[in-house]
Amino acid sequence: MAAVEIFSYWRSSAAWRVRIALELKGIDYHIHPVHLIQDGGQQFSPAYRALSPEALVPSMRHAGFELSQSLAICEYLEATWPQPALLPANPQDAARVRSFCALIACDTHPLNNLRVLRYLEHDLGVAEAARTRWYHHWLDAALPALEARVAARATAFAYADQPGLAECFLIPQLFNARRFEVPLEAYPALLDLEARCLALPAFLKSHPDQQPDNPARMA
Repeated sequence: MAAVEIFSYWRSSAAWRVRIALELKGIDYHIHPVHLIQDGGQQFSPAYRALSPEALVPSMRHAGFELSQSLAICEYLEATWPQPALLPANPQDAARVRSFCALIACDTHPLNNLRVLRYLEHDLGVAEAARTRWYHHWLDAALPALEARVAARATAFAYADQPGLAECFLIPQLFNARRFEVPLEAYPALLDLEARCLALPAFLKSHPDQQPDNPARMA
């Protein structure tokens, strides 16, 4: 089967979700870096907009099929490469995982995305301290709910004894929280789950620090 092509930015948490899923499934893939700041934002180029009209990363190309949005890409990978599974077989459990992921992908991350923060800064003139408060407010609204769900688990990971789609979405969000110095000490279940994940090769290989377009690796 043809390799999956992923259009990614090293520090994008949405792109990291997809990279984790690919690594967990052992899928062969190739990264095409899309720098979100250089050249006025390479995601706005006509060539990239042809692939992703919304001008966001990640995007995917596989065997002539093109797709954007991290959740849709992960669902495609799950359907195309069913094993190892990222979703439980039980429909109710699978729905709970999707609900967990939606809390991050739909209700939290969009409010703290680069384009939102840049709009606050450049278009509305919001000072850096106020932008930081904005970021902290929306993440502080989500973390207690995520903590409650993870703390109630009876498995080694969020919804199973191996990492799955929930971890693909959670770990990048915690990485973002640290970038913006959001205190995480009040969330021991999330921190325990994060430590379990970051001990695994799939999370380490897909980590922003290991990406070919990370400036520290390009120096």
